[in-house]
Amino acid sequence: MPITPSLRTISCLVRNQPGVLTRISLVFSRRGYNIESLVVSPARNEGFSRMTITSSGKEEVLEQIIKQLEKLVDVVHAVDHTEQSVIDTEIALIKVKLPLDQRTSILQMVEHYHGKVVDYGPESMVIRISGTSDKLNAFVALLEQWEILELVRSGKIVMARGLEET
Repeated sequence: MPITPSLRTISCLVRNQPGVLTRISLVFSRRGYNIESLVVSPARNEGFSRMTITSSGKEEVLEQIIKQLEKLVDVVHAVDHTEQSVIDTEIALIKVKLPLDQRTSILQMVEHYHGKVVDYGPESMVIRISGTSDKLNAFVALLEQWEILELVRSGKIVMARGLEET
């Protein structure tokens, strides 16, 4: 039975040094894997950063990638959170072209999805929405009945629940 690729979420705590991002992305590219999304932010401790990486592929290969990441000098630890209980979210900004007379229905959708309109123009609006990737995908699919001019997504960020380390 063939193994189908699945989306994996990997968190890395790294020393904030020049070239870390390059070395981490090379681990993926050497195996022929694409990074679907990448979020880098300062960690709680000064001099460290947190990276959240999503990539799709075979579980066995991604396990090898994680082992290789942990061998890198500037990587403190790398964890696959795919099977763990985590809190995950991402944010999107979506610019939609629509005339004034069609705004009521979009405003109802935005309210239902707990989004916010952050900019109004005469022929467009910009919506900010946050939540799980599935929620954002569903909202974007509903918006496709209008013309989406621009779409920017942050990529997924995760945090392990309880005392478990992210």
